[in-house]
Amino acid sequence: MNRKEIVDSVRERLGIERLNAMQKAMEKTSSKHIVLLAPTGSGKTVGFALQLLRAVGKPCGRVQGVVIAPSRELVIQTAEVLRRIATGLKVSALYGGHSVAEEKATLSVAPDIVVATPGRLLDHIQRGRVDVATARALVLDEYDKSLELGFQDEMSRIVRRMRGLSLVVLTSATEPEELPDFVDLGGAAVVDFRGEAAPAETRGDVRALRVVSVNPDKLDTLEALLRSMQGQRVIVFVNYRDAAERVFAAMKSAGLPAGLYHGGLDQIDRDKAIVRFNNGTTPMLVATDLGSRGLDIDDVNAVVHYHLPSTPEAWTHRNGRTGRMGADGRVYVIENEKETVPEYVATDGDYVPVPVEGRPAASTTVTLFFDAGKKDKISRGDIVGYLCQQGGLPAAAIGKIDLRDRFAYVAVPRECVKALLEEIKDKKLKGKKVRVSVAK
Repeated sequence: MNRKEIVDSVRERLGIERLNAMQKAMEKTSSKHIVLLAPTGSGKTVGFALQLLRAVGKPCGRVQGVVIAPSRELVIQTAEVLRRIATGLKVSALYGGHSVAEEKATLSVAPDIVVATPGRLLDHIQRGRVDVATARALVLDEYDKSLELGFQDEMSRIVRRMRGLSLVVLTSATEPEELPDFVDLGGAAVVDFRGEAAPAETRGDVRALRVVSVNPDKLDTLEALLRSMQGQRVIVFVNYRDAAERVFAAMKSAGLPAGLYHGGLDQIDRDKAIVRFNNGTTPMLVATDLGSRGLDIDDVNAVVHYHLPSTPEAWTHRNGRTGRMGADGRVYVIENEKETVPEYVATDGDYVPVPVEGRPAASTTVTLFFDAGKKDKISRGDIVGYLCQQGGLPAAAIGKIDLRDRFAYVAVPRECVKALLEEIKDKKLKGKKVRVSVAK
């Protein structure tokens, strides 16, 4: 694909009216070694895809491009974007928690582009299932996060097998202290859109406000704050897994529609937490810093720092979850007078929450789980038709549909769910018996 074809494909298939400033800068860069410095939510996946697709040729039965990302969620998100715009090219996603049998099957015909976490990709390489020696293009996405998670050795062992690279892109939210020694980045062009250089059209008006808590535990203050924000989508950040569990339990006890996300949960539970947050079933999410980057999360109205962020990077990444794509956002920092507030935690003023009286209304949305997906030849349109024709649900009442390989999540109105499940319990979807239940 030439430059114009790639840009046209991005605009048409992703519904983007125009490239933002960072993406334009990436599109115009002629260097074969690029370091892209950009914050969360700036559209960097499209930015490096503009370069990657130019370097990858037509389908040829061997791996031409490799994207290495630090998390399962980021791999899935990136692969989905590339599949939508990489017309005619096979894109395979490889990551921990995914069926190894399904990955083996998809690798039986060599993909043109591989998007993978380091450990899973190295395992497939060592077992002879994928050959990256033919790769022309390499993207090390969120390199700083990969280093934090200890993936240096795996990345080095993978990349040293790639001898014919004509393009190397490294992305990071912070400037690396040193560039990796296992890949040639000599004379790299630096595309820097951090801080003041960030493209203005990707960020709305974001204000940071201090919320004073008399109680060092802060739970009463957090509840009052969240009650003052009913109807908004909010992420509450904490520093530790056990704290996440405790805060989540307190929010549930208070009747707040909350979800939970941290690294100690099984992958399926983390997936469900993000799905239920995105579709409005649980519009409040308690998360560790694992939830500050690499997740496909839309339209977050506010971020709450229940615990003060431990590093400047954590402050930046957490706040980057709100005010995205031109929308306004709010950042609330709950502080106790006994805490030492780091210099990098800067607020614009104070906020005293005025909670809505009484218990908050439950979410009006419920998430349904379908035990069939894309690999079962089920589409989003099939699910909509099934719920409308077999369940009597108006199409306008069906919310966000998350379709995966072997299952799907579907948002429906809470008031309809009991009658809907009763109506469809013995009815088939595309001639197949499908189990449909409420995702807990």
